[in-house]
Amino acid sequence: MDALYLQTLRNMESTLTGLAKRVPPPQRVPILDSFAFRYVEKSIHQAIVQKLARVISGLHAARILLESGFVQEQGALQRMLDEFQEDVTFLAYAVITNEVTDLHRRYLDAFYQEEFDKPQDPVSSTQKRPMVPRDKIRAYIARIEGSALDPSRGVAVTRTISKAYSGYVHGASPHTMEMYGGNPPRFHVAGMRETPLFSDHADDLWNYFYRGICAFGFAAKAFGDEALFSSIQRYRDEFARQSGKENDV
Repeated sequence: MDALYLQTLRNMESTLTGLAKRVPPPQRVPILDSFAFRYVEKSIHQAIVQKLARVISGLHAARILLESGFVQEQGALQRMLDEFQEDVTFLAYAVITNEVTDLHRRYLDAFYQEEFDKPQDPVSSTQKRPMVPRDKIRAYIARIEGSALDPSRGVAVTRTISKAYSGYVHGASPHTMEMYGGNPPRFHVAGMRETPLFSDHADDLWNYFYRGICAFGFAAKAFGDEALFSSIQRYRDEFARQSGKENDV
């Protein structure tokens, strides 16, 4: 399976490189006595590109964590990947439907906002990032997709998954106690490859790679590249076939 994951990541990286060339490149923006790269146009397509970069980086990291048995940290990272993949879908739908809503505009304003309004004195900076509530993003996606599920139930399902992984992020007791066991019982703090839960987390990583491929498909649609979209769809199906899960999706 790991060879398939690595192939998928190479494909994603190649696709990201191609999509990044289709938007105005980042510019050097002065910050204090140095500079930082920024997308000065702050477009929705540039936001999609950045989110895809985080999807790839996150999948790389999750794979490495699993390989070393750090499944708690993998779970925390997958909570981040949930949001990155949702964000790509959310932003792509605005382009695909040709309707950038007020929700999208507020999201982009928050996304591109600098962390400090006084970079020379971060402690005195007063601004707060006005994050769009995650439930509103999920509700928008459920409404656009119009799935067989009741949209409110679709939101509830994704919220439940998110809450389950939030326990890994915040170190909730039930999640932390998954580290405890063995003979004699102890906290497995140097990796959990030899524990019963390892195989569950190994299986779960597949879902995030599959959903990552789907996120790239949405991005291709948003860039108006039907040939790329079709190619990604074929690879998605081949990914499921090669991993023996074609009947699970």
